[in-house]
Amino acid sequence: MRRGLGIAALLLALGSIAAILIAVLPDAAPPPGAPRSQQLYVGHCASCHGPRGRGSWRAYLFLIRPGDLADRSRMQGLADPYLFDLIKRGGADIGKPGMPGFGFHLTDAEIEELVAYVRSLSAPR
Repeated sequence: MRRGLGIAALLLALGSIAAILIAVLPDAAPPPGAPRSQQLYVGHCASCHGPRGRGSWRAYLFLIRPGDLADRSRMQGLADPYLFDLIKRGGADIGKPGMPGFGFHLTDAEIEELVAYVRSLSAPR
């Protein structure tokens, strides 16, 4: 019983710290005049994947390990239709349950823009 209370207190403390960090630290914002694809990415993807595609502190805080979108070798192995379907339908059907689907929020054209932007994150600079 005492151990259960200790675990509950620890979880409550961690949850409180997470809530404070979320409230205090700003969200990523696209620079003024950013292309629509970057605005879509920041608005829908950056909270988990981070502004540069390498993951965000928020995802790690909640024990989510999003895919590294800046990893060129990994991204080269993923076809555009696969990325499109993953963004549209989410990852639950293919073993990636942390990835939500955005098909109800984005048009197919917007998802295609996101695929192109995600590709740019792993492009040589």
